[in-house]
Amino acid sequence: MPLPYRGRGSRLASSRVASTSVHSPRRAGRGAPWSSHALRLTRRRHSSEQVPPGPEPQADFRSGKWLQEHAGGDARDSQQTARAGMGSRHRICSQEEVVIPCDSDNDSGSVDLQLSNLEDIKKDPSSLELTDSDIFDITGLSQESFIDSFRHLTQQGPVSEANVERLIQSIQEVFNGELQMLIEEEPLHSLFSSVRQEVFITIANLRQTFQAFSEMLQSLVVKDPHLENLDTIFKQMDPWLQSTKDHERERATASMAQVLKCLSRHLSLKLPLRFQRLGHFVALMALLCGDSVTEVAEEAAEGMHCLLHVTLRLKCTIYDKKNHPNLRRAMKKCQELLELYSIKQFYSCPFKIAQIFEAFLNSNELFQFVMTTLDGLENLKHPCTQKSAGELLITMVKNAESRFEKVPEIMGVICARLSIISQPRVRRQIINTVSLFISRPKYTDIVIGHLLCHPVPYDRHLAELWRTLEVELPSTTWILWRLLRKLQKCHNEPTHEKMAYVAVAATDALYEVFVGNRLQAATFRLFPQLLMTLLIQIHHSIGLTMSDVAVPSGLYTGQEMSSEVTPLCFAIQATKSLLLRTLCWQEFNIMEKNKGWTLLEGKECHLQGVSLLANALLERNHLLAQKVMYLLVPLLNRGNDKHKLTSAGFFVELLQSPVARRLPSIYSIVRLKDWLHHGNRVFKFLALRGLCYLIKHQDMREDIRSLLPCILDLLCETDEKIVLLAIQILLQLVGTMDFTTLTAMMKTLFTLFGDVRSDVHRLSMTLFGASIKSVKYTDKKGVENQVLDSLVPLLLYSQDENDAVAEESRQVLTICAQFLKWKLPQEVYCKDPWYISPSEAGTVCKFFGKKCQGKVNLLAQTLMFSKNAKLPIRRAAVLFVGLLLKYVDCSELRTKGTDWIENEIISIDLHLQPGFCGHLDLKALLHDPEPSLCIIASQALFRVQKVGAEPDSRQSIPG
Repeated sequence: MPLPYRGRGSRLASSRVASTSVHSPRRAGRGAPWSSHALRLTRRRHSSEQVPPGPEPQADFRSGKWLQEHAGGDARDSQQTARAGMGSRHRICSQEEVVIPCDSDNDSGSVDLQLSNLEDIKKDPSSLELTDSDIFDITGLSQESFIDSFRHLTQQGPVSEANVERLIQSIQEVFNGELQMLIEEEPLHSLFSSVRQEVFITIANLRQTFQAFSEMLQSLVVKDPHLENLDTIFKQMDPWLQSTKDHERERATASMAQVLKCLSRHLSLKLPLRFQRLGHFVALMALLCGDSVTEVAEEAAEGMHCLLHVTLRLKCTIYDKKNHPNLRRAMKKCQELLELYSIKQFYSCPFKIAQIFEAFLNSNELFQFVMTTLDGLENLKHPCTQKSAGELLITMVKNAESRFEKVPEIMGVICARLSIISQPRVRRQIINTVSLFISRPKYTDIVIGHLLCHPVPYDRHLAELWRTLEVELPSTTWILWRLLRKLQKCHNEPTHEKMAYVAVAATDALYEVFVGNRLQAATFRLFPQLLMTLLIQIHHSIGLTMSDVAVPSGLYTGQEMSSEVTPLCFAIQATKSLLLRTLCWQEFNIMEKNKGWTLLEGKECHLQGVSLLANALLERNHLLAQKVMYLLVPLLNRGNDKHKLTSAGFFVELLQSPVARRLPSIYSIVRLKDWLHHGNRVFKFLALRGLCYLIKHQDMREDIRSLLPCILDLLCETDEKIVLLAIQILLQLVGTMDFTTLTAMMKTLFTLFGDVRSDVHRLSMTLFGASIKSVKYTDKKGVENQVLDSLVPLLLYSQDENDAVAEESRQVLTICAQFLKWKLPQEVYCKDPWYISPSEAGTVCKFFGKKCQGKVNLLAQTLMFSKNAKLPIRRAAVLFVGLLLKYVDCSELRTKGTDWIENEIISIDLHLQPGFCGHLDLKALLHDPEPSLCIIASQALFRVQKVGAEPDSRQSIPG
């Protein structure tokens, strides 16, 4: 056999091991001898050696005989100066001068997986009974051929450990001994000195050193062909197989290929089997199949071919004991893939190799495979390796489906790798791997849970991951729903505790997903749930800082969190992005123009922001609003108060939709009735607001009328909004009330005349007037006294400084006059204050003095308003008293006297007349700080005193 360098000579006896090494399918097909590969490698690695022409070096320096003698320690004792620090574990193949071993040209052994031999499996895979002999039949090999082809190897015997140690020692001498010092002392120009010639001869002999090392490994495998040996060898060769130096990877790969060839022929599978690193080994060899160095890829392909054979036998041994059905499926899959691709095509694509092996790897081995490929992605110096690793990773995750058990660990490594991988294609493959995991229902929650355990706001790497998830359409809704559920579960916890960190992280994740827009279809589909959940999260986040969040310990180690980072900012951002991604541009604009986002963030005005958004949605996108309404029907009874309040606020506004009438009463009126009795006044307000919307539907009024007693009670509430809503509902129902209910309501309304809340005052008069109109003819006599008692208050409040109140007083006064069949003088409708036009005031007093004679004590009733909180009302009351004296029955004054008018203390029921003071007399008004009131009071007092001084005078009210 030709030597891998110039000249021929006797070879080391153990080198005959290499001559029995089998050809790979690649080499067998094209007839390239193994020695030619070694020769190419030798020439490439030493092409820079410029040895001048001269006499041929002595043969024994390059011959196998010389190497044997040198390794035995009997040739060059003067050079045995090895340093103590160097040991036998130093890797011989790390030196750049070594080459891979050679084999003979006429090797006949082969471990090709012949496609034709798999036909029996294809025809009847279910009847497969696998034994060692079956595996040999499948691969076109026989057990006898393995033994025969290596018989002369075993006769020769393996290299002894003593020889190996001496061999290592001799190499150490060359690089660490006196020879190195001699070289340094030699002049640079003395190329032909004896020392430098010695160096050249040593270097040349080192080219057979690597071959000896490789043959030694093969001998160890032949001597003890158990998987434990492969595990040990692989642990030692692993760093070299992953070396960044091309020549080191090449020689290590070649060695492992030869070891695998030997092992595939002589493998002994005796239980227990202890090969612990199969997944790592498969991944690493597959990565090397995609190496940028052609020779490395070719050697790795040969090794993978043999490793497949070893794996098949290994798994058959394991599964045969259990009659495992997975093996049949794996063998069938193996057959199908090998039929699709030729051997050359198959091993040129590492991800196709992974398709074969993934069927045979258990969960722990799959984890090893993935971790190894991730390590390959981190190796930035080899883009080709990164590409292969990415393809392998995607293929394995896609095909292995639910057999991974250590997904959190894998996710942890992936998240760590993202920050150090800059190549866009490789980053895309990493993110696609995450996408594959997260799209599997078995792993969705695991992946989401792991991704949510990172600091917020997410860094650009995790943000990119969330934004660019590549998931098939059927899985997008599931993924978004599971992320949404993580947030929803947090809303069921008590509000007095700290907010769960998951809630903040999930909100930030939703924001990133919406910005990325990869899950747009799912976002549209889940819009109602997403919108309501985010609004509830806003409510929960109001006023909180990150110190109010249960942040896991150690999460922000070494990081300072900005004070601007709050749970509320994440929730607002996510809600805005949701509207924009679902094309709710107009709704977004309405919120922005009306400061809706600010309202949502406020503790007291949050529900106003909710109502604004609900109305915007109802106005601009009725279909989406309808979907939200139907979603809220079951959602209203869930969660805590904040959860229910936000949901109720949105739901109530949507009751304006015509579709609301289709809701069963149990979900509308009955629910609102329950809220009327709720201890929280906000729920009472929302209930009344909802009833205001539903009462517009005639077919729903009868059900609402049954709630009248409860609504009437709400007229006495201190919350203005509740009272106003109650009045609005009663205005719609006043025409359907029975007489008893009507009179009870009128008495309550009378107490609201003069209420300091101007809207309550005005609407109470409006409802009072509507009540008068609703009285049936037969019942008029029963309410006449109430109408008469209302005349003075209405007349005086027509002078109110609030124009709306004054106008409403005049309108209701007209209704009262019509009820009494009176025709009011036009002066009643004069908008100028009475003190400006005393004559007009006199006309009004004259009219009412005449009409009310014997029916109402106008003077006493008017005096009650002389201490009203409002100056215009006090002034009008005092003026009216003075003018009214001219039209009061003088006999009555003579009988009672005028002291009670001047200074009698009149007890006033403050509950019946809110706003009145308790101590009333005209003399006290003479000291009022308001000049106009003092003057009018003095004039009135003068008239009173004048009447008292003329007891015999006869005064009567002119007709």
